[in-house]
Amino acid sequence: MNSNSAPKHPPGRQPLSGWIILDKPRGLGSTQAVAAVKRNLREGGYAPTKKDMPKVGHGGTLDPLAEGVLPIALGEATKLAGRMLDASKIYEFTVQFGEETSTLDTEGAVTARSDRFPPMAAVAAMLEHFTGEIEQIPPAYSAIKVDGKRAYDLARGGEEVELKTRKVTIHSLEMASGFSASQEVGSAFADTAGRPDPYDPTAPLVIATSVTLTAHVSKGTYIRSLARDIARALGTVGHVTYLRRIKAGPFHQDQAISLDKLNGIGKGAGLEDLLLPLGAGLDDIPALILDQTSAQAVRQGRVLSELPQPSGLYCAMLDNVPVALVEIADGTAKVVRGFNLPDVAE
Repeated sequence: MNSNSAPKHPPGRQPLSGWIILDKPRGLGSTQAVAAVKRNLREGGYAPTKKDMPKVGHGGTLDPLAEGVLPIALGEATKLAGRMLDASKIYEFTVQFGEETSTLDTEGAVTARSDRFPPMAAVAAMLEHFTGEIEQIPPAYSAIKVDGKRAYDLARGGEEVELKTRKVTIHSLEMASGFSASQEVGSAFADTAGRPDPYDPTAPLVIATSVTLTAHVSKGTYIRSLARDIARALGTVGHVTYLRRIKAGPFHQDQAISLDKLNGIGKGAGLEDLLLPLGAGLDDIPALILDQTSAQAVRQGRVLSELPQPSGLYCAMLDNVPVALVEIADGTAKVVRGFNLPDVAE
């Protein structure tokens, strides 16, 4: 008998719950990543039958051409997937100047070209204009629905896609370490849009052909649109050649595992060191410590009254085990989402 086919947990044990944080490689879709988790759980003996397989879902789509942090929720953690979608995220991305493409990345056809390349100083000065609440038009090649159809399906079919402007928040936008540049004398923008050249024309300027940026953004932000708009504001065009998500909600790339490590689960490697607890997805909210009596009340959906904590969202805990997400308003706590985890007050 293949030892990998044997269940790794006793019969009747609570299904797996928690987070696998995958460092998604380029070329792998988010749905494919979820399928890979299910396959490895099955092949590793953690879910030998359909009945044993926990619910599995991802906490925020990452394009196949992008890489980095993809939180994958198992079991009770899937109840937090929606909250993960609403969380802010941090990306590192490279904008290549001189060409704009139909998809705003390397996959599409070139739709516009420019021989203008901005000085690095101009790029740095422009970033503050894209910080805070801004408006952006999502890419035509996006999953947004237009009359019930995905925008990317319409675009691939040759249809003209017009998407509405949306407001998003760029919490921070900074230069990263990498850029491709050449040394030139004078500014490439000396005659752009009639603007006077603010630089000493006799001083050598670093002219960027590409630049790598780090952006902390709200939900709904399209990095490809941000890159397009920055390039256009600099009097040129551009597209994304590299995109990596380094943080999603409370999860950082330091917590992420490679696809090879994920595949190791299916070959017999232990899951214990790779599966983060459900509570890891709640590290950014305060805890509400319960006793056995109040935990039982919360599990039954009853409200808790006369609490001293300030109003807001809390994770109700019993003996370090999450019981529920609760919302406290004026001293009264109501259950937002309950968790069915072992060793919680019965």
